[in-house]
Amino acid sequence: MSSLQLVNPRVRGIRRSPHSGLQSLAAHITQEITQGAQKPFKEVIDVSSGDPHKAGVKPISFVRQVLAVCLHPQLMKNKTLPLDVRLRAQRLLEVCDGGSVGSYTASSGMPHVKQSIAEFIMRRDAGVPSHAEDIFISAGSQRALMVVVKLLASGEGETQTGVLTPRPCPHTLPPLLDEAGVTLVPYQLMEDRGWAVDLDELHRALKTTRGRCEPRAIYISNPGNPTGHVQDRKSIEEVIRFAAAERLLLLVDEVYQDSVYGQEKEFISYKRVLFEMDKEYSETVQLVSFHSISSACMGECGLRAGYMEQVNMDPEVTQFVDTMLCTDISTPVTGQLALDLMVNPPKPGDPSYDTYTQEILLTLATLSQNAQRVQEFLKDLPGMSCQPAMGGIYLYPCLHLPSEIIEKAKKLEVEADVLYCQMLLEEEGVFLGAGCQYDGTTGNHHLRLSILVPPDTLQEVLDRLGSFHRRLVRDKLPRPDGGVKDRDMGENVRLFSTAGTFPMN
Repeated sequence: MSSLQLVNPRVRGIRRSPHSGLQSLAAHITQEITQGAQKPFKEVIDVSSGDPHKAGVKPISFVRQVLAVCLHPQLMKNKTLPLDVRLRAQRLLEVCDGGSVGSYTASSGMPHVKQSIAEFIMRRDAGVPSHAEDIFISAGSQRALMVVVKLLASGEGETQTGVLTPRPCPHTLPPLLDEAGVTLVPYQLMEDRGWAVDLDELHRALKTTRGRCEPRAIYISNPGNPTGHVQDRKSIEEVIRFAAAERLLLLVDEVYQDSVYGQEKEFISYKRVLFEMDKEYSETVQLVSFHSISSACMGECGLRAGYMEQVNMDPEVTQFVDTMLCTDISTPVTGQLALDLMVNPPKPGDPSYDTYTQEILLTLATLSQNAQRVQEFLKDLPGMSCQPAMGGIYLYPCLHLPSEIIEKAKKLEVEADVLYCQMLLEEEGVFLGAGCQYDGTTGNHHLRLSILVPPDTLQEVLDRLGSFHRRLVRDKLPRPDGGVKDRDMGENVRLFSTAGTFPMN
């Protein structure tokens, strides 16, 4: 480890997300403010990624109360806590080894929680069978996805495993595929059709990659991350038929299934659609679906727990999933218990039911109202356009920047949307995600904006964003003499170095 050449070549090959550099810049600015530096803003507001609790959204009371009792069982005697909270905590402690959340669990998850998840899936999918032995709990859905992708990974060059991946996709996905040693095969979502999954585009992507790698899986995000699109039954059936014809494993991220708010839109799971198709599909197409307590309504990102359900998988292959999960020993127990609370919430008549229901409805109302509010705001910004979000927690506006800014970004060797986000951070203290999709081939620039934030926080974000954007565009308007007023964008912008850090002033 005395030189870069001695670092694992696969690790050196992991592409660095632009988000990492922006995070470093945001942290540096926050530190400067803490140390007394004078800024035109009092704090950095982070709406770049889906961390609702960090943004100020309150956790679900029932979840936190039950976990509090599990962590400190003496609270079982506290009569100010609702009875169903104490009874649920008692039941969960009974299924923990030693009656303590400090004990290990089976590597694939606690049997009690896996059974709760299976029952939840059956309720969700109108009785489609689900079995606890097909469910694997992990430290977040990202970890579960990595396990499956590593099982797929093989070959080099033309024989290297490929995974069809949407563009745009979650910013954490390309580095994950790099780490696993598989090839990212991009297919473009149709922005002008509300970020729809297009069957012709899937065939094009598959055809153009033949001879470069060996595609073995297709990744789908529904509701879309970060696009907010929601697939209907017809679209899902098309993807399933495509996967069947091309013998591809379906990897379906359904983490935001609890947050569909578009008019006449509903979440339908890939598994339900698959099982309602003919047997030539329902009994043969291999599917792995993912869910997590990082979902919109729970928002418990820091507890790190998710699950995957495998459908139509060879049992001899499935046993290696457990082997891979053994390297983690076990998923954090508090996260597993939170999973149980997510899939088995209070029922009508329970003391906590009314409060729980009100808090869930408030989250969904906030999402829906914020989405509409941001959509209307972006319409009035010059150089901005945005497809309506139907679900999920993001809006993904398209950024139409003046040519001078794009040329400046090229000179600075950064993507134009990354440069925009750097400048916004420096000048207004707002942290948006850059929509840069690594290869820069689309010619479009986008921003990722989380809308799962308190309304007053969102208003502050929009005020700062509007001020910055109009100032930026105004400074680029043609002058009467035919020239262009060019602001110095290099003065206050910390640039990415090859290591992804920022040189300090």
